[in-house]
Amino acid sequence: MRAGDVRGVADAALAWVSEHRDDFALGDDALAESGNVNFTWKPIGELAHVCVTVRRHTEPSTPLHQKARDLLTFAWRQTGQGDLLRQLQGLEPFATYPLEIYAAFASAGLRHHGFEKAAATVARTRSWQMTEQQPNRRLGILNSERHSGMRPHQGMERALERTWLGGLPEPWMFEGDAGYTLTHVIFHLTDWGAAPHHVPPQVADYLAQWLPPWLDTCLEDERWDLSCELLAVAGSLPGPPDRTMLRDAWTRLARAQDASGAVPEVGPQRDGRAGQAPRDDFIGCYHSTLMTAFAAVLTAGALHEDTVGPAHQGRLAHQERDGQRGRGVSR
Repeated sequence: MRAGDVRGVADAALAWVSEHRDDFALGDDALAESGNVNFTWKPIGELAHVCVTVRRHTEPSTPLHQKARDLLTFAWRQTGQGDLLRQLQGLEPFATYPLEIYAAFASAGLRHHGFEKAAATVARTRSWQMTEQQPNRRLGILNSERHSGMRPHQGMERALERTWLGGLPEPWMFEGDAGYTLTHVIFHLTDWGAAPHHVPPQVADYLAQWLPPWLDTCLEDERWDLSCELLAVAGSLPGPPDRTMLRDAWTRLARAQDASGAVPEVGPQRDGRAGQAPRDDFIGCYHSTLMTAFAAVLTAGALHEDTVGPAHQGRLAHQERDGQRGRGVSR
């Protein structure tokens, strides 16, 4: 499967997301104490992160870029252009997810100064800096602080050392929870695939060796969601991509995508019967479909690195900006 074919998978996935845009909309329970964050704010935050990445790695004239731009605008409007996030931060000053969601928008230049001022006040407290969190989540908060105009309260390198992946664990200890943990470590380290040079060499070498068998296992088990996240990791690493691994993985993943563009989290999407309608299950498909688009644009960019295509130019620009700011993981 070539880069153009992979990009076609992303096109179909984002078309499904656009078709189901209203399912991402925040309801009246967005600020309610009884509201379920997993069904209100989490989808909006994931939509924003993916759309920022798609925009960064595609040409403005392409339909894929335009879909991502429109969806990001929609998501920002859902937050009241940041005002609802400011209210949420006031209601739950101890929660980190408002900042993590806001940071996705801020990375695209969509800012709310009232939110940033309030969040910065909370971030200076001892409670915020000493909150007990999973190490991979700590990396995400540090990256969010950076995007939101704050000084990260801890170094990324130190935080990385506390993660499962940072310890270079025995590869046969890989399982589902570890997989999701390590993928987000890389997402936060590389700012969602934009800065592969932030991955330390020993971690990059470790992943280059063990990603192929881990990915093959997930594909065999039809764990499409985790497979896409691992493919996004592969597209976020420095150095040339493993083309054999990518060709096989994307061929198999494309078969799991139904005619509407949706990809299930696990299991078969279609049963093969003629005229069978695609499954329309937003909760069971939205995350894996977003991850499909996310992984696809990173893969296409990695495959085009040698020709310095638009995606690679975006990476170079991001690296230059980071260099000017003095940010990132020390190498």
